[in-house]
Amino acid sequence: MVHRILIVTAVAAEADSVAAGLGPGAPDPVPLPGGLALRRHGHIDVLVGGVGPAAVAAATGTALACESLAGGGYGLVVSAGIAGGFQPAAPLGSVVVSSAIVAADLGAETPDGYLAVEELGFGRSVHPVPEALTGRITAALAAGGPSHVLAPVLTVSTVTGTAPRAAELAGRHPEAAAEAMEGFGVAEAAAAHGVPVVEIRAVSNAVGPRDRAAWRIGEALGALRHTFELLGRTVLVEAHA
Repeated sequence: MVHRILIVTAVAAEADSVAAGLGPGAPDPVPLPGGLALRRHGHIDVLVGGVGPAAVAAATGTALACESLAGGGYGLVVSAGIAGGFQPAAPLGSVVVSSAIVAADLGAETPDGYLAVEELGFGRSVHPVPEALTGRITAALAAGGPSHVLAPVLTVSTVTGTAPRAAELAGRHPEAAAEAMEGFGVAEAAAAHGVPVVEIRAVSNAVGPRDRAAWRIGEALGALRHTFELLGRTVLVEAHA
């Protein structure tokens, strides 16, 4: 079977940037249950899944199930979009490729500190990404893409907006380079269907106190477009086979 590739974003602006990098697609989107729609670019589908891990997990699961019921299958799922970057590891305009997708606040606060859900015995909070996959992605970006880093990407349900919260997250996840709101939800849906997953984020702002004047959303969306322009003719072609 020749597998398709599914790229999931939170909002339309991110999907537009991904689609612009991939080039012209089919004129009409493919409707899915729940008011969702796939934009088809050859063997690559782009889906706006919604904001936050719950919404995007439901949307990703819907797309995966519909493709399976139609007799096809996805060989790779990519969570893509813009994100906050931990400084100085991930400067504004750079791209973070996930070595792991981490649910940073899936656990419990205790008098002795934070306990991840694994320590509570209730599940998992980390999806490691295969090195063979991240190696191909970083090699493609090194050959002409934006500045990038390979590191864990955190999924949070509340975006960090203070210095103490940023310091807390950095202390618990010292190797992390970015935070966003959807990666773990996408990863959970992909894992349920046995499909590999990776998260790719372009950095629009620093993780920490909210300073909208310092945000570089346009620059990050441009980096996202450039990233998928490169991957669309390299890694995403290989993953299709």
